[in-house]
Amino acid sequence: MSDLVFPIVFPLLAAAAILLLRRGAAILALAGVALSLAASLRLLGATASGDSAPLVLPGLPDLPLRLTAEPLTALFSVLVAAVATCVLIYSVGYMKRESGLPRFFALMSLFVAAMQALVLAGDWILVLVAWELIGLCSYLLIGFWFQRPEAANAASRAFLYTRSADLGLYIAIFILIGAAGTSQIAATLNVDGGTAVAAGLLLLLAAMGKSAQVPLQDWLMRAMAGPTPVSALLHSATLVAAGAILLIRVAPLLAPNVLLAIGLVGGITTVAAGLIALAERDLKRLLAASTASQYGLMLIAVGAGVPLAALLHLLAHAAIKSGLFLATGEFQHARGGTALRCLRGVGRDRRWTFLGFALAAMALVGAPPLSGFFSKDAVIAAALSAPSTAWLAPLALAGTLLTGAYLARALRMLWLEREEGESESRPVAGARWMGVGVWALVIPAVFLGLTFGPIEALLGLPGPEAHGTTAMLFGLLAAVVGLALGWLVPAPRLLGPFHPWAQSGLVISGGLTFWIGRPAMAIAYGCQRLERGLYATVLSVGRGGLFIARGCGRVERGLYAAVLGTGRASLAVAHLVRVGDERRIDGLIFSLVAGVRGWGDRARSLQSGWIHHSLAISAVVTAVTLIILLSASLSF
Repeated sequence: MSDLVFPIVFPLLAAAAILLLRRGAAILALAGVALSLAASLRLLGATASGDSAPLVLPGLPDLPLRLTAEPLTALFSVLVAAVATCVLIYSVGYMKRESGLPRFFALMSLFVAAMQALVLAGDWILVLVAWELIGLCSYLLIGFWFQRPEAANAASRAFLYTRSADLGLYIAIFILIGAAGTSQIAATLNVDGGTAVAAGLLLLLAAMGKSAQVPLQDWLMRAMAGPTPVSALLHSATLVAAGAILLIRVAPLLAPNVLLAIGLVGGITTVAAGLIALAERDLKRLLAASTASQYGLMLIAVGAGVPLAALLHLLAHAAIKSGLFLATGEFQHARGGTALRCLRGVGRDRRWTFLGFALAAMALVGAPPLSGFFSKDAVIAAALSAPSTAWLAPLALAGTLLTGAYLARALRMLWLEREEGESESRPVAGARWMGVGVWALVIPAVFLGLTFGPIEALLGLPGPEAHGTTAMLFGLLAAVVGLALGWLVPAPRLLGPFHPWAQSGLVISGGLTFWIGRPAMAIAYGCQRLERGLYATVLSVGRGGLFIARGCGRVERGLYAAVLGTGRASLAVAHLVRVGDERRIDGLIFSLVAGVRGWGDRARSLQSGWIHHSLAISAVVTAVTLIILLSASLSF
């Protein structure tokens, strides 16, 4: 069996084993993702040495399914498995007092398997299958606490927003397969002209839904109703990352005007989501808005024509953001909530966790020599070297500044002295497991930048042109200014009249719920009513058919009974005829024959051969005859 299969198979088998056994869920899930990580590392080593080969699987006629072995896909596979392993270690402690653990760990394992299938897919059909599984798992995991109305609503909203955007992926794939004559991804990237433009814009739409880009960012903040480990995995290496990964993989297909559109969408999102994060009063929602903002920076890099910069920031952000979420989960258990006011001073009570949070936050800001410093430097350098630098560079710098501002605000609230009357910290069950998960991600967030050089050499992708020093200086300046503003100036004062608007999620003319959510729900309800009508119609037709069938059955049974009765009557008559024939007619004939024979025998006995006998008989017969004649004549 090819090495390409194992990163997918191991978590898939773990999910199946959990559902079947219903015990040892955490151990099975950890074993599955750990083996997936080992298989991914083995695959990365094989691709680096050129020993791996694509795998063709049985699929549709003339459209076989493929798994591709490339340094880029292998690197994505390692990223998914590594982050998932750390998150699941953390989940052992976080979910210690929760019910439904088999369902949680089975879904997490299936989520990882689907994401592995997505990043390793070599054809569009397999991409669609994995894309659908990711959407299903995210819906079920966001709504894990489905008893809570906010969780159920968040899951439904995430499903509607992402599914609406997924239409772009379907149409784009159909266009590419039709133009290239094959579903193989590598072959479809050679398409050009109007087909490439249309497909690129549609793929951008799909990425906007998954990566929560403006105007489809609202669902991501609401998705924080799910468990914190789910948020960490969603935001770092699975669902939200899928959009950016898609655009990075199809970068050779993207036409210049499509690249500009991608860059502008990313630039607008990084600023808009940064403003939302700065105005947020809940730490998890702040980090969610930050995720949308950081993926906006990745889209800026893709739009600048430097997917390598987007990839580096994706790697750094995966470790950073998952570490931030996991630390937030521990704070949540300590204070019973994630509102910033509720978490005031929690950093003083849980110092090691706060230290991990602070290091990850500074890495995301871009402080040297942390990983985010190198990745943001690459993004800003890409924006400065792009043909549309006048648009992209200011947006990238503004996003960097806002990153520093909202994270400084969060750090300040976590470290400030707790005021009298505010909630105190309480013991956290499973804190050791949670601490291991946090620091397992914080350490890469600090040192991952040291691996960017070998990664660039492995992938062989072009980096940004010159402007390295300029980008570094501009990036550091933006980060420092942002940190200072966020620490010293309150958010309402800093945002001014934009503060209420930012708190509302930048609602415009009724909001995204009015323009997207309500129409989508109306369409969904319309489809539901149509489905019910069709179901009722089909049911009525079925019932009518069943009634007719039952009537036909009754007629058939009547005919059968009639035929059977007729047959039985015929048999009775035949029996009587046979008996009458045998006993009456045949007996009469046989008796008559016997009588005749008897009389014949008696008559023959009279013929003795003596003449006097014959004369005596003649005399008797003559006498009898005369008597009869005389009697007759006298009667007249």
